[in-house]
Amino acid sequence: MTNLDHGKFTRVTTLFHSLLALDVFLLFFTGYAIMFNSELWWMMTLLGGATGVTALHRVAGVSLVALIVFWMVLMVISPTGRSNFKDVLPAKADIDAFLQDVQFMLGRADERHPHARQFAGYEADEAPLLSYVGKGVVFIFAVELLLLTISGLLIWSKTGLMQYFATRTAAMAFVVFHGLLGVIMVMGVMFHIFEHGMHPAFYPVETKAFIPRSMIPESHDDGDHEGTGIEELDLSPSWHSVSTIFGSLVVVGIVSVLIGSIVREGYPVPRELVVSGDVTNLLLTVGINIGMFVLFAGLVLSMYGNVMRVRWEKEMRRQREPETAADGGEPQTDE
Repeated sequence: MTNLDHGKFTRVTTLFHSLLALDVFLLFFTGYAIMFNSELWWMMTLLGGATGVTALHRVAGVSLVALIVFWMVLMVISPTGRSNFKDVLPAKADIDAFLQDVQFMLGRADERHPHARQFAGYEADEAPLLSYVGKGVVFIFAVELLLLTISGLLIWSKTGLMQYFATRTAAMAFVVFHGLLGVIMVMGVMFHIFEHGMHPAFYPVETKAFIPRSMIPESHDDGDHEGTGIEELDLSPSWHSVSTIFGSLVVVGIVSVLIGSIVREGYPVPRELVVSGDVTNLLLTVGINIGMFVLFAGLVLSMYGNVMRVRWEKEMRRQREPETAADGGEPQTDE
């Protein structure tokens, strides 16, 4: 083991991360089955038709609200939660890291700031759990989820919304806003899947996101070795081919979903802003389905990460159990 293996989340956070991912994937699949019902007709059928997919989307939406409320309460009542919240807040070191990163990209700095690189030459205790990029991702996802939840609840209660705004246009504005937010978020999720699934140090999945840090030693007996140990890792033979192919699929998926949302008349883009195009175009249909495949791959990787966690727990329990005598006697001890 190397310092790359230092823990990332608490047990509760790890489970919350997995449940949130599962719920968000369900929201994506059901939401896009509704949005791109022509291109994803098979998904609409698989999820129970218009009635079934709408019901599933609402169930996933209610689950998202429950998860958000749970997390907010946990951040308030739990000492660990309050500590984690403080760790996510921007600090002066993050600003310094960003400025030094800009200088580094312009060739005016010799190296990146320690708070910007977690795995290249720094000990686990020296590198922050979240760089300024990681903190930005957390805040962006949090804001997007909150806005999607609010707009989704308003759309669900269209009658109440009409009473306040008294126009169909105002009600549809929330539908447009909700749809565009979903498009923006799905692009970020696709990139997130690629970033963490295809990282050469963690390929095919970053187990740190699934195995609680209480189960992973924070320090390692590696003799006189200095650094994170990344130079001791062997690159998987399949990484280059798989990452190249998967990266191409991510790009195709993102572009197709974005174009599909623009040419889709009325939802999520208003008719006045629609760019001319045929929504049944074969290439666009293939591209949108590729985007759904990328999301499905992310779901599979998430499930695989949880399988690894279960196997890790079993192995740790096995190592903690005292060895039983070969003749079936009492467990052996050091006394």
